[in-house]
Amino acid sequence: QVQLVESGGGLVQAGGSLRLSCAASGSISSINAMRWFRQAPGKQRELVAGITSDGSTNYADSVKGRFTISRDNAKNTVYLQMNSLKFEDTAVYYCNLWNVIRNRNYWGQGTQVTVSS
Repeated sequence: QVQLVESGGGLVQAGGSLRLSCAASGSISSINAMRWFRQAPGKQRELVAGITSDGSTNYADSVKGRFTISRDNAKNTVYLQMNSLKFEDTAVYYCNLWNVIRNRNYWGQGTQVTVSS
């Protein structure tokens, strides 16, 4: 099993920054992707950013140029640096680890990000 523990959420004013962290533990395949999703009230969960074990990244159009995903493979930790935050970034942010070989997904418990306008 894989456990994911997120941290770093909170309340910030529009234009501010936050950094989310997600530490993975357990049986982690060396071939995986770590991703951040978010879900706002009344909306579907959406992919925000992802990074593979070899460092390839992808971003939702809505966060390109503002958010940066990175990872420390030695610590099995993924980060999401969020700058120039907007009110519409308000959501619960979930960390996800995708075991590519087994095609299994693991989820964190979520961390609330609230941006005040």
